[in-house]
Amino acid sequence: MKDKLLSASIYLLTTLLGIFAYLYPLLNIPARGLTSAARRNDLPLMMAILLVLCILVIIFEVQQVRLSARLIALLGVLIAINATMRFIELALPVFGGFSPVFFLIMLCGYVFGGRIGFLMGALSLFVSALVTGGVGPWLPNQMFTAGWVGMSATLIRLIVSSFHMEGKTAEIWLLILFGALWGFLYGAVTNLWFWPFLAGPGNQAFSTGAGLLSSLRNYGVYYLVTSLIWDAGRAIGNALLVFFFGRATLKVLNRFQRRFHFTYIPSSEAST
Repeated sequence: MKDKLLSASIYLLTTLLGIFAYLYPLLNIPARGLTSAARRNDLPLMMAILLVLCILVIIFEVQQVRLSARLIALLGVLIAINATMRFIELALPVFGGFSPVFFLIMLCGYVFGGRIGFLMGALSLFVSALVTGGVGPWLPNQMFTAGWVGMSATLIRLIVSSFHMEGKTAEIWLLILFGALWGFLYGAVTNLWFWPFLAGPGNQAFSTGAGLLSSLRNYGVYYLVTSLIWDAGRAIGNALLVFFFGRATLKVLNRFQRRFHFTYIPSSEAST
């Protein structure tokens, strides 16, 4: 029980730190002696440091959990598959922000839980960035957000289990809705990294000291004008992949999950 409470506390703290990192550009935090330009220049460093710390905390926490060698091997294979999918994404013309990597991230988090889901998301983006030359200051932002995609998929598992929808059509439709929602959320969250540095109309631009509500309103207008259609490609792609391949993939992952699950019985109890 103590381990579960500690694990939940670490996840909660890390998530709160991540939320703060994303909202930092929008918060009216006093910065004495700094001009508006200097204040703006500290945003990417602040976000990068906080996001890296969040990722390290969760990865460290995962290391405390005894994962079977088979599960680690499967995770490595799935991450390699996702990295290969990024090549397909770059080689073939796709609509908007469609990316096939989120399909396995969502389903791994759904089947294996939040820890594996986070690792699947964060490491998939990290490895694919290495092999496709996509490493840059935006990478921690993308890794953490993709980790959130996998981690939050366990919420769908809780809903499905609570209403006994395993194997039913409703299970797939919930995952379709989840994938479509994250198609938009991923873009909305990751755009926060560079939005403060973009020039634009007054109702779309970032303004230091404007306050949270005013900044959110400006960012909402900016997102609707510049990113909504692009992210619709990702949302539609996620939904279609789950619709056509979700059931078959879930069967395979659930089969692996059952093989990797075991119950420890002390020798004294086993002998009786």
